[in-house]
Amino acid sequence: MKIKMLIAVLCLSTVAAFAAKHSDFSGVGLFNTDKSKNVGMMAQMKMTYAVAQSASDLDVTPHTTFQGRDEDRKTHYDLAGGPSTNESPMGGPAETISKWSGGYLVTTWTSESAVAGGPKIVRTETWSLSPDGKTLTIESVRGTNPALVMVFDKSQ
Repeated sequence: MKIKMLIAVLCLSTVAAFAAKHSDFSGVGLFNTDKSKNVGMMAQMKMTYAVAQSASDLDVTPHTTFQGRDEDRKTHYDLAGGPSTNESPMGGPAETISKWSGGYLVTTWTSESAVAGGPKIVRTETWSLSPDGKTLTIESVRGTNPALVMVFDKSQ
């Protein structure tokens, strides 16, 4: 009887772990430079972040205005954990692999070094939502550098 009870508890625990709710990042957010950290010259930039999310994909279309120039980009995240190719923030292709860690979306960006023959550049990006769902925070860390933290106030 104890073994049956133990098996039942283990099965229920496994089901509960798989049923963990993932965050829904869908909507539009405005870059909040006052709440962001270590953004350097990006503090002068105006940015709107549009996010469309399904069970298997997350697509981001940021629109930026910086020093009088407008730019639109698109980034695709495979929420099933498969690789995607995206343009890295510094230019050039990067392989991105995303996985869920509770309500957080953690993506590893891997790209070639800007120096010929240099080591690959690996950056970890973590997305989270505030408890009320109105604030999106994206933390990006490369090596031992301080984290770049971008905060977006969601308007939709």
